[in-house]
Amino acid sequence: MRKTVIVINGRGGCGKDTICDICAELYPVVNVSSITPIKEIAAIAGWNGEKDPKSRKMLADLKELFTAYNDLPTKYVLSELDKFLETANEILFVHIREASEIKKFVDAASKKCRTITLLIKRQTEDYSDKALGNASDDNVNDYDYDYTFINDAKSVDLLAEKVKAYFRDVIMKG
Repeated sequence: MRKTVIVINGRGGCGKDTICDICAELYPVVNVSSITPIKEIAAIAGWNGEKDPKSRKMLADLKELFTAYNDLPTKYVLSELDKFLETANEILFVHIREASEIKKFVDAASKKCRTITLLIKRQTEDYSDKALGNASDDNVNDYDYDYTFINDAKSVDLLAEKVKAYFRDVIMKG
């Protein structure tokens, strides 16, 4: 079994979680995010899970503070990587938005197993790529990704076909 870590990124609403769910139909998958401990802290402070621009900015700002204070987001995903390496799972999806944080994680993770980066771009009529008002969401293109997947499917079924073929023929063969 070949372990693969995929740092997955893309603007809000581009289909990252849907793509991870589709992959989980084919491969044993673990899905983690560097924002998870930040969301837990925000929930204690009264955030109730909204994904509106104000909440996205608050989470991005809080993540930036904890990155500077004690590097909590990176420590969290590296601990999740260590757990993944002890399992029978084949793919670890790691959601990280900021280019500097992606680099830091990839540098550490690539010493332990195959690690790649994947940018998801959505190109459908019902999707807007307008700025969301925070650096984490608005600057996802600031990293040089190994792969880019274009989500232009008009339905989840068509997306599933495209994702399965892309992972079988490109990502898992690499």
